[in-house]
Amino acid sequence: MTSVRNIVERAAERFNGIIPLEPAWVARDFLPPGQRLGCSEDQYELGPRGGISERWLASTTEADNRVKVPDEGLSFLALDSKDRLTLREAVKEAPDLILGTGYSRTHPRGLDRLAKVFDYKFRIPFHLHQRKHHAALVGRNPKEEAYYFPEGLPMGEEPETYLGVHPSIVEEKNYEILLPYLEQWNSDLILRHSKAYKLVAGDGWHIPAGILHAPGSALTIELQEDSDVFAMLQAMAGGRVISKDLLHKDVRPEDWKKHGERIILELIDWEANGDPYFYENHHTPPVSIRKSTDGEEEWIFYNTTRFSGKKLVVKAGRSTKSRDAGVYSLFVWRGRGEFDGHKLEAGKPGSDEVIVCHSKAVEEIIVKNTGREDLILFKFFGPDVNLDVPMLKQYGKKR
Repeated sequence: MTSVRNIVERAAERFNGIIPLEPAWVARDFLPPGQRLGCSEDQYELGPRGGISERWLASTTEADNRVKVPDEGLSFLALDSKDRLTLREAVKEAPDLILGTGYSRTHPRGLDRLAKVFDYKFRIPFHLHQRKHHAALVGRNPKEEAYYFPEGLPMGEEPETYLGVHPSIVEEKNYEILLPYLEQWNSDLILRHSKAYKLVAGDGWHIPAGILHAPGSALTIELQEDSDVFAMLQAMAGGRVISKDLLHKDVRPEDWKKHGERIILELIDWEANGDPYFYENHHTPPVSIRKSTDGEEEWIFYNTTRFSGKKLVVKAGRSTKSRDAGVYSLFVWRGRGEFDGHKLEAGKPGSDEVIVCHSKAVEEIIVKNTGREDLILFKFFGPDVNLDVPMLKQYGKKR
């Protein structure tokens, strides 16, 4: 058998460091899909699995769903051969080729980030992602995340996101105000203790682990830590009561048996949730990197060293240059063009998603728009690749 490393070496040589990837579709069963991902109708109705609600991008993370499907969530290299290889295997066996020798030595966890497009008909239930300590108790990674809402699509039926809790709850240490909703598990009234923010196309948010949030129905591009850990605190969503197992799926059984619903209150970063300057400290509108008559590049994921991301727009009939600090994945959102000579086209599997190996990423790459509309590309980076990533000014008392 051909070794994994040999397959990666051949792919990197054949594609000159820009390796195409197959789409990685993920089903969820707690909400119906928004049906804006371009899937066929039968993919939105998968019985006990629910329906396709997410596309994971350059993913080395396996989905943690109630109904298990082998390799769900993992990206595969798009190779025209009998060799079937996940990106996770490729990074594990040939980290120096993909991540670069220096970066792979200092970052043994590999790409260590997960990019995705999620698409739900209704608002995702109020939930949190465990911080490092609590995630480690169940053998998982924490999950800090960030959102960007792309332009040109309907915002869905519930285009507001609930974030955090009212500051008075934290000021008065009235933490148990949420407990009855977890115990009764029959409504969405827990949202009365949070604030809703209207979703705006071309805008974004940064949400660290431990913060309560209920993402709205806008199709969302998300970048996060390499994890699928969570605790759902809202019982009713989309007009039906979801399984209470989602409340404690990532809580140790012995902790749940001993403390019951009260253990969930310990997972919440109360100070961060009750920040009176929550909007100012977590709202992340695009930050321009460079702009010309050919197009524009912006930071859309920033305010953290755990990951970062950029949006690159090239005008019709124009070309621009791209050079970055290290390995990243690229997703074609709109249009068609060429990336270092590789043909790109949005919505065409095998041509709309690539992993750009370190050795190629640090070179000057010519990006051409060969279509009649803007070519829109998203770049996703892992921890510490971009040391110049912007940080928000912190308002109020520093945590």
